[in-house]
Amino acid sequence: MTFTPAEADRRTARMDWAALAAELDEHGSAPTGALLSPAECADLAALYDKPELFRTTVDLGRHRFGSGEYRYFTHDLPAPVAALRAALYPRLLPVAREWAARLDRPAPWPDSLEEWLERCHAAGQDRSAQILLGYGPGDWNALHRDVFGELVFPLQVVIALDAYGTDYTGGEFLMVEQRPRAQSRGTASILRQGHGLVFTTRERPVRTRRGWSAGAMRHGVSTVRSGRRRTLGLVFHDAA
Repeated sequence: MTFTPAEADRRTARMDWAALAAELDEHGSAPTGALLSPAECADLAALYDKPELFRTTVDLGRHRFGSGEYRYFTHDLPAPVAALRAALYPRLLPVAREWAARLDRPAPWPDSLEEWLERCHAAGQDRSAQILLGYGPGDWNALHRDVFGELVFPLQVVIALDAYGTDYTGGEFLMVEQRPRAQSRGTASILRQGHGLVFTTRERPVRTRRGWSAGAMRHGVSTVRSGRRRTLGLVFHDAA
């Protein structure tokens, strides 16, 4: 599998990042264009059946998180995973810093992903958090947040490796926002094969009459009705 950092930069550079940032502001999530070809998706999905590439496997049913399982890669990441993560970080960084400014919070994220991960490791968050998720019929994922320690990057990306409606049905990506003094708001997104969805790790800034407040958000996956649904999760902080 050949996938260079230059190619990752080229693919991420062609996105309309101003429009994507505006949609993140409005909804807490935003779709990207194509980041992987169908052939690249198939190659990555096939890695799920190679347990030596992963540090651990999580059984959702065992932990009462839902049904299905996912696997965390070791730090020896496949080339597309490492390249896309490195290419996406600096493009998401302006949004992360702007959100921190609105909420009057520190913005501890340096310009490079490498330096940020060094800070994570120094704080004891030294385990890979890159995820390959696999769901079959009847599987689902409860609403949750991918917060693995004190150091958190506020945005992450999920990329679909299978084709909705062809390889599987159901399994929509879910987000639910807790709104102050109001009922929660939910959204469901269909992930296109090879395309990404950027979404908030735990909250987004919400404008109120008194200024900005943090709108708490969680994400999950609806029940897969048929087929096999596999996705790649790119997280920009490591785990404790």
